[in-house]
Amino acid sequence: MEAPRRTSESLILLAVLFEGGLGVLALALGWWLACPPLETLRWTGGAFGVGAAAALPMIGLLLATVRFRMWPFSDVLRVVDELLAPLFRDCRLVDLAVISILAGLGEEMLFRGLIQQWVAGWVAGPSGPWVGLAAAAVLFGLAHAITPGYVVLAGLMGLYLGWVWIASGNLLAPIATHAVYDFVALVYLAKWRRPPAITRDEAPTPREEAASQQGEAPTLREDAASRQGEEPTP
Repeated sequence: MEAPRRTSESLILLAVLFEGGLGVLALALGWWLACPPLETLRWTGGAFGVGAAAALPMIGLLLATVRFRMWPFSDVLRVVDELLAPLFRDCRLVDLAVISILAGLGEEMLFRGLIQQWVAGWVAGPSGPWVGLAAAAVLFGLAHAITPGYVVLAGLMGLYLGWVWIASGNLLAPIATHAVYDFVALVYLAKWRRPPAITRDEAPTPREEAASQQGEAPTLREDAASRQGEEPTP
């Protein structure tokens, strides 16, 4: 039990440093650009409720990712099964909640509270909010450049989170959407779901597995013929 606990504590520390660092970066850049990232943040129950409800379509996209084995879903699911799920499997629910809250707060401060807001103000005019939305979504996707499919889906989620902010006028709404989605996704993928097992028909035989790793081993007849200088017969 000690090793999994250390893993959980390390992940929480990493989340504090990385996601918290994004929030600090947003505050610093916001001060430099005269664009406070928390300017539209208001702690109201209504905004939190709207944001939590807005996570439902993203959860639906998550379920589609698991169900439909086509690009970009297959690309993302491979990363989840090979990298993310094993990494978070030993975390407690409270650990996953803390990580999700930090991710929602830090990333939304940077991408929606700062980048989207600053680009919208810089462009100005009626098109400003939509240019800011697109710019923040593209950067959000690129910030998740694990695979091409991951970039595409993260960019689409960035568009959606930016729209939630525009529609609500309160940064708390996309923060709640992001945090609730991350928590549900982590619990489902790391704690509840298990990758489908390879069927017997799909599983390689020991000979096929050895041949794929070392090359096909010669048969006894071929081996004897090689020692006698004979050409092995087919």
